[in-house]
Order: sequence, then structure tokens, then C-alpha cells
Amino acid sequence: MPVSTRTKKPTAMLFADDGSIPNNLLLPFLLYRGAIDLSGTPDPEEVIEGTFRRNGWGDMWRNGIYPYVHYHSMIHEVLAIARGRAKVRFGGAEGREIDLIAGDVTVLPAGTGHQCLWASPELVVIGAYPKSGRYDLCRGSKAERTKAIKSIAKVPPPQTDPVHGEDGPLMRLWAA
Repeated sequence: MPVSTRTKKPTAMLFADDGSIPNNLLLPFLLYRGAIDLSGTPDPEEVIEGTFRRNGWGDMWRNGIYPYVHYHSMIHEVLAIARGRAKVRFGGAEGREIDLIAGDVTVLPAGTGHQCLWASPELVVIGAYPKSGRYDLCRGSKAERTKAIKSIAKVPPPQTDPVHGEDGPLMRLWAA
């Protein structure tokens, strides 16, 4: 299925540790606007899942984004909007609110806080993970913080960009 070439270069953002949500101080959050061309398809979920699968990202799910701030300390995550719209805050309380629409893709390095602030009723998000890492759910408690910060530093970079594969911008932007 088509992947848009007009959005090969994502917007990269670093979020500071806000004392509750550690974020990732080394790897930038990536926002690919209109990255996956969903025009004319009756099944945008399949188009997105096919793109992620071809590029080595798996353990996919279809749902929304939790309405509370959370992050993953042992794995990176990609989120793509298949249907609808959402306003999502990335980076915790001091982060950035971003309006997302169908075809937009975000790549969250381990530790990046995210929270859905508003979603249209038809919202469908496709999430996926690289082959390395293990899913966990952290909510910013003091009890999990020390362990989470150590875990975030140990998460290896993915082998491919979830949208553009081995030659995608993530490979350059997340190079050690």
C-alpha cells in the first residue's frame, strides 16, 4: 500500500523529565504528518498494519489512547491514526498537545509520556512495537521511577523505521 513520500522527514521533539514522567532525554519523539496515504481505502487499519508489518514492527493492537498519562519504560511504541481525530499530550504535564488525524504517525521512544485529551467517536489507533523490548505500563508514580529510568536507558533502538523501513529517518535520528 502507498506510503506518502511528502512526509519522509518527521518533526523531532525532545521532552524534558518533568519529575513524574521521565520521557527520553536522548531519543526524540517523532511526528510524521500524513505519513500513510489512506485516501480511498475502505480498510485504513489494514493499510497501516501492513506498513508496520513490512517494516518489522509487530505486536499490533487497534484501540484508542488511554485518557491518563502513561509511558512504557522497556519498549518503544508507534501510534498511527487510522480513523478519526484526537488531541494527545505527549511528554507529560509540561509536554506538547498535538492534534492528530488519519494518516498521522508518531514514534515514541521508551519513557515518552502520552495521554489522550480528546478523541472523535470514530477514533481508531493502530499501535505496534519493535522486535526488541517488552511491554510495560507506567503511570508516573514515585515507586516506579528509579527502575523505569534505568530500564529506559537499556532499551535498544529498533532495527527499522516503522513507516519507511531500513532507510527511514528514524535510523539517522536515533543513531547512537
